[in-house]
Amino acid sequence: MSIVPSPATSSKPPLPVLETRAEEAAALLSSMANAKRLLVLCHLMEGERSVGDLAMLAGLSQSALSQHLGKMRLQGLVTTRREAQTIYYRLASREVRAVLETLYGLYCAPT
Repeated sequence: MSIVPSPATSSKPPLPVLETRAEEAAALLSSMANAKRLLVLCHLMEGERSVGDLAMLAGLSQSALSQHLGKMRLQGLVTTRREAQTIYYRLASREVRAVLETLYGLYCAPT
């Protein structure tokens, strides 16, 4: 016979840990809360892309895209790789990918 712990007695992370993680989650979601940045991130789910490719796919000028990419890089959403004169962008973490996959399932997947 197994005893299932009640919610009050089950092991939960201490409140300071929850507060810290909530702050991290809010920062991640806040940095993604722009339609154009979200569109760029969705394209990066398919793999790394050059700035030129992303500009075309997102319908942005390279100047506007550059501003978004700079913010996303500072916020830890994307990372870069340079090959000669071309800069390639890719998603920076599994957390970013997991959030995007969830959003895709909710808003983009065929019903």
